[in-house]
Amino acid sequence: MQRVSSYFLFVLILVIGVSCGKFRKIEKSQDWRIKYDAALNYYNQKEYYKASVLFEQIIPIVRGLPEGEKVQFYLAYCQYYDKLYLLASEQFKTFYETYGRSSMAEEARYMYAYSLYKSSPKDNLDQTSSIDAMAAMQEFLNRFSNSKFRDQAIDVIVTTQKKLERKGFDNAYQYYRMRQYKAAIVALNNFKNNFPDSEFLEEAYYLVIDAEFRLAEQSIVSKQEERYKGVVEHYKEFVDKYPQSPFLREAEKLYADSLEKLNKTKNNNS
Repeated sequence: MQRVSSYFLFVLILVIGVSCGKFRKIEKSQDWRIKYDAALNYYNQKEYYKASVLFEQIIPIVRGLPEGEKVQFYLAYCQYYDKLYLLASEQFKTFYETYGRSSMAEEARYMYAYSLYKSSPKDNLDQTSSIDAMAAMQEFLNRFSNSKFRDQAIDVIVTTQKKLERKGFDNAYQYYRMRQYKAAIVALNNFKNNFPDSEFLEEAYYLVIDAEFRLAEQSIVSKQEERYKGVVEHYKEFVDKYPQSPFLREAEKLYADSLEKLNKTKNNNS
């Protein structure tokens, strides 16, 4: 059994060595057509790294030739399949800017936006690439409203929007958790304005009331009246918008406590 295993290992090493030697020979060739045919073959065999190396070598040579269009397009896909999404996005962009009349230009525009989307990080990290991806995908839909990629493009926009909502809400909630209530109120109000259809909107409205009350509690006396009045105003807005909210009971308590504080202040000033 050990002899058989050793034999197969030897054969595998031999095959890999021959394969690498063949690739190195092609890579050093001065004939771009040899590299072109080999790159297409590697691409079809899903050996995207080898294909991309050869495509990159011949791009300056085939630019302007009939083969140039395919080389640029396939190079972009090689980088996409190797999960080099930002590089892929740039290659797809270069393709449609260079070959705007190509039958593949529409797909390249879609893949440019989709590659940006794939490069975007988790929702707890910076979302600049997500914003860029959503804008690019919306631009794609505006240009190709009846595209075969339409449904996928809409899915990307919806998914990215939810990611941005989650990020915006988490950022605001982080201020609240850290007891930075003034910053939390600003961030929550910005969230409400930026995402008026968010699934987190109801909670954001409630948290503004809660943060305003807590801010009033820790404020100097001269600021308290104004901030308790803020709680009352935010509560009225909240109850009009969400009369059946699960946060209603807590909001009512904050509202009642604020009215009591305001009455005491009024009586003390009388």
